[in-house]
Amino acid sequence: MNKFNEPSRWLAGFACLLTMAFCATASAQQYPNRPVNIIVPFPAGAGSDLFTRTLAVELGAALGQPVIVQNKPGGNTAIGVGAVTSAPPDGYTLLMATASTVALPAMNKGLPFNIRTDLTPIAQLTDFVLYLYSNAELPVKTFPELVAYGKANPGKLNYATGNATGVVSSVQLASMAKLDMVGVPYKGEPAAVTDLIANRIQVMFSSPSSAESFARQGKLNVLATTLPQRSPYAPGVPTVKEYLPNFNTSGWGGLMGPANLPQPIVNRLAAEMKKILQKPEVQKKLENMQMIAHYATPEQFAAFYSEQAELYSRVLREAGVVPD
Repeated sequence: MNKFNEPSRWLAGFACLLTMAFCATASAQQYPNRPVNIIVPFPAGAGSDLFTRTLAVELGAALGQPVIVQNKPGGNTAIGVGAVTSAPPDGYTLLMATASTVALPAMNKGLPFNIRTDLTPIAQLTDFVLYLYSNAELPVKTFPELVAYGKANPGKLNYATGNATGVVSSVQLASMAKLDMVGVPYKGEPAAVTDLIANRIQVMFSSPSSAESFARQGKLNVLATTLPQRSPYAPGVPTVKEYLPNFNTSGWGGLMGPANLPQPIVNRLAAEMKKILQKPEVQKKLENMQMIAHYATPEQFAAFYSEQAELYSRVLREAGVVPD
């Protein structure tokens, strides 16, 4: 009797798998039929927030559904990332991932998710321009002057960090230049820039969207950029690599979803984002924020994301950063 039932059970199981696959495909083909949320793991007003809001309007028009940006800062971005990894893989909860995402395991103990296996890369979208700013009252105007001042005044320079990219850039700078500086963490760049202007903090790596207006007012000095080459928006500003050739951290942004996001949804979102980044009006808006469009396919972004996870883990470990 048992042997007789074996084919029936096998056929029933196979039919179940076919039904599940059909339902998943049908769901992806109907996507989206309600609003889509993009989680930004930083406060409102941060560079990644402004960038996401610019693209969300365009993506909503392309998808025919509202795309809502939700800010979930905290925990070195762990709160926002966790909200996405725990969401259903249906394409309605997405993440604006940044270099801070790959730095999480080196900075946080006991994460309830795995940044490598619990997220689906969709598309890389931008290279974030980060500049090294100093308070105007600090007696330095150039990067070499900052290094000389720091060496002459050990322990007297406070640096702010508003995200993991800022942390990695700062600790790598301190390690390579052999500077004794005191790090002060913030939940995001805007609050940190406020203290930088007030001279409670003396130096900081920040996106221009948070700090550039104060530099134009003469309240901050711009010393260098983390880009591998000089920014097209500020060709007179040198790169950190010009002084420290092994310096290799930079900011980036990309769209991700929960693990097991159906491939048709991944492909749809990636294709729409590619078209959006090619729009002249979008490129103009990014230019005004000093952001550089950089599209990469899901496969290319996955490879880059893996490389960045290795890089940030190594840099933070070598700099002596211990997870909290």
